[in-house]
Amino acid sequence: MAETRGKGKRKLKKWLAIPAVILLLLAAAAFSVRITEVTVTGNSRVTSEEITRILFPTAKDRNLIYCYVTDRMGEHKTIPYVEDYDLVFESPTHVEVIVYEKSIVGYLRYMSSYMYFDKDGIIVDSTNERLEGVPEVTGLEFGHIALYAPLPVADKQVFNEILNLTQALYDYEIQVDEIHFGARSQVTLKIGEIDVELGTSDSLNGKIAALHDTLPVLEGQAGTLYLDSYDEANTSRTYTFKKKS
Repeated sequence: MAETRGKGKRKLKKWLAIPAVILLLLAAAAFSVRITEVTVTGNSRVTSEEITRILFPTAKDRNLIYCYVTDRMGEHKTIPYVEDYDLVFESPTHVEVIVYEKSIVGYLRYMSSYMYFDKDGIIVDSTNERLEGVPEVTGLEFGHIALYAPLPVADKQVFNEILNLTQALYDYEIQVDEIHFGARSQVTLKIGEIDVELGTSDSLNGKIAALHDTLPVLEGQAGTLYLDSYDEANTSRTYTFKKKS
């Protein structure tokens, strides 16, 4: 009788061991699955190839389980111009990288490099390449610049002014080469051969609207347009333009 019970227990253990073996086989199979296709969306300043290289530099990084666990539990990697990103596992071998780029508002020239900063004044990249559509900002006084650190300027309010200005220029589809901050917060824009004196940031949207209406008339000319006398109450006003001699 005892022998029969012993055989029954061994048989039961044998059957119970089968699911454990299956789980081990499934786990082993999962650990052997590699990501072979990477799709990147939402990027404009960094190429898909560069993002893929940063996120998946080795065969280990392409392992499905390793990639999933590190994405969910670890810190995300640093990518130039990128605020954050999400990994969406479309299939065991296909991952989509959804990129959320930082808002780059300008750059400074510093030690033979272009130092790009975002709306918060954080230096996000240092490169020898100039990005199209990003204006140079001059006239700011600053100390030592460090990558991924705030731009060391005395007046932090200047970043709000830059952001508001670049947003207004974007809304009116005006591309400028340079934004210069002079004494007493006087702002000058450089657009090709034309300098635009905006004065202070007061009535900024109205000044940019006036600039938008005036630029087609000045096409092909060189000189200085004075919008610092803009008056919201006088919408029919004409503005002074002095040609270069």
